[in-house]
Amino acid sequence: MAQTLYIRPIALCDSPQSEEGEAIRLAGGLVYASRFALIVRENGRIVSRRRVAAPAMAKALADLPDALAAEGEAQWGNLRAAYPPLACGARTIRLDQPQVVGILNVTPDSFSDGGQFLDDPDAANAHASAMLESGAALVDVGGESTRPGAAAVWEGDEIKRAVPAIERLAASGAAISIDSRRSSVISAALAAGAHLVNDVSALRHDPRSIEIIVRAGVPVVLMHAPGGADDLHAEGRYDDVVLDVFDWLRRRRDEVIAAGVSADRIVLDPGLGFGKSVAENLALVNALPLFHALGAPLMVGASRKRMIGALSNEAPAHRRLGGSLLLAARAMDSGVQLLRVHDVAETVQAAHVWRGLRDAALTDFSQVSDT
Repeated sequence: MAQTLYIRPIALCDSPQSEEGEAIRLAGGLVYASRFALIVRENGRIVSRRRVAAPAMAKALADLPDALAAEGEAQWGNLRAAYPPLACGARTIRLDQPQVVGILNVTPDSFSDGGQFLDDPDAANAHASAMLESGAALVDVGGESTRPGAAAVWEGDEIKRAVPAIERLAASGAAISIDSRRSSVISAALAAGAHLVNDVSALRHDPRSIEIIVRAGVPVVLMHAPGGADDLHAEGRYDDVVLDVFDWLRRRRDEVIAAGVSADRIVLDPGLGFGKSVAENLALVNALPLFHALGAPLMVGASRKRMIGALSNEAPAHRRLGGSLLLAARAMDSGVQLLRVHDVAETVQAAHVWRGLRDAALTDFSQVSDT
């Protein structure tokens, strides 16, 4: 089996001057990395791992075999790439800083807020408006729960739930994504005014979805989930969850590009909570900087997830704000561009403070006095 290469940032810093210029700007954001793990894997087993400082990366890659060197050059370029804003109708979403995506579930059984907005359009509209007023860059509308054990939804019901909410949001000029894995729902949502598709099956559930994405030219979020069409949470077995998820996303990214989706329209999501144990989810959070090597903006959805409850005396979903904010901050520290959350106002406030700290670090040129 051919060897595979990974460049994982392992030393992050607040500013390039803190490393005397020997750091790269990670994914065009406000996070910098100075040291990296250069990892080679074969047959699911790591065969080499060395630490490389940013100035030494060119030589380290040149010393690799040709096939690995080419992949390394691609990943090294991806880690330093900056992304243009996402176009969402008349709105654009900048990707040079963290952006908050608000969740609007019009479902009866979502794990956190199922049923709250399903049969009350006024409540759903008020909630969406509050998220936008609080600073959400995008509202993600979903009409089907994808929690473990959730019952399948007929696509007609999913359309009936999601489309009216999207139409109301479109009338207000909001940027909107549709959280669905069914082509008919995606098509109806885009016709109603959605600008982005968030597919938890990474366009695997319904092959017709890719054609719709290509024709519409809209951005799409490809999320990792180990299972197939019937159960996305199944088959979650990994040799190394971080590297396995990285490989899976790399393969799926390439497949979707080969099918006609423009590379600059792809966003990737490691799929926290989908077919992964608490320990595996935590490993992925710790390794988020690695995923910039895939060359696409990242979305992370850790809000109110079960791992927070598992680490806090089984706190119910509505009492997981503290853990959600900490995971959001960790994602920001890792350079993640899109944070999919339930608690928008609190997360936006955290993002503002985070941005203030980063700006202060960039303007801190303190030096040791000569006297």
